[in-house]
Amino acid sequence: MATNTHTSRGRAQDRAKVAAGQDHEVRYEADKTGASKGEVKAAVKEVGNSRKAVEKELKH
Repeated sequence: MATNTHTSRGRAQDRAKVAAGQDHEVRYEADKTGASKGEVKAAVKEVGNSRKAVEKELKH
């Protein structure tokens, strides 16, 4: 019998991060902010994978 390994807190923490290695996450953030996928990846490399930090970096 499989158990649910994700709690609601785990899912919220996952949504709070941008996985630069996941194309769908990079594409989502690029579409959301109007940046290119390369800019999103560069922002993650610069400020880390916090979604708030990445979005703040992309606004500059």
